[in-house]
Amino acid sequence: MNFAQPSVSPVPMLSRRGDVDVLELGDGENVINPDWLDAVEAHLDVVAAHGGPRALVTTASGKFWSNGLDLQWLMANGEQIPAFSARVQALFARVLTLDVPTVAAIQGHAFGAAAMLALAHDQRVMRTDRGYFCFPEVDIQIPFTEGMCDLITAKLAPAAAHESMTTGHRYDGPDAVAAGLVDAAVTQEELFDEALARARDLAPKAGVTLGLIKARLYRHAAASLRETGARG
Repeated sequence: MNFAQPSVSPVPMLSRRGDVDVLELGDGENVINPDWLDAVEAHLDVVAAHGGPRALVTTASGKFWSNGLDLQWLMANGEQIPAFSARVQALFARVLTLDVPTVAAIQGHAFGAAAMLALAHDQRVMRTDRGYFCFPEVDIQIPFTEGMCDLITAKLAPAAAHESMTTGHRYDGPDAVAAGLVDAAVTQEELFDEALARARDLAPKAGVTLGLIKARLYRHAAASLRETGARG
């Protein structure tokens, strides 16, 4: 069965498909800045408030799932960087330990902080024919925080973490599957259906127990994200 894609929007929007909330990140570069964070955090509040079976699919439209941090905003607002960094890392920790199953449907590029946000999801599905999953920090001379390192190493095998973090390699869908960065790579036509089906299968597992399992499984990474974010 083919499900209709969520409607295109220039800003993050939330819709509901049965037991699954669909968070549409936008149709541009979907860079992470304070306005973007405000919208995503508010939508996650709605997701968390739902009772019963529920799950979350995060997707986007166009060339990018997300192009990571809004570097233009950062250059113009240097004095706000510590507080902004804390919010970004708190978002990673929140998604990592959310008490609902989460699936990222990566239809385009996921770079830097966006790749970390995708890793914070329970599962990731990527296109086979378009888009790269990449940590470019080594090339743009922005070191990972301790919390970011702990998030990546909590989700990836040591060899994959080392390669992806120290080389800035751009992984296409099949390469990302082979490295363990994503769980599946499918065609564009199959991507949203695959992510939605995975989320629907997992929706009955939502609740306090799932939240506790994830909070304890990733307790070190979550605490590290919150602590390093708070330190700036």
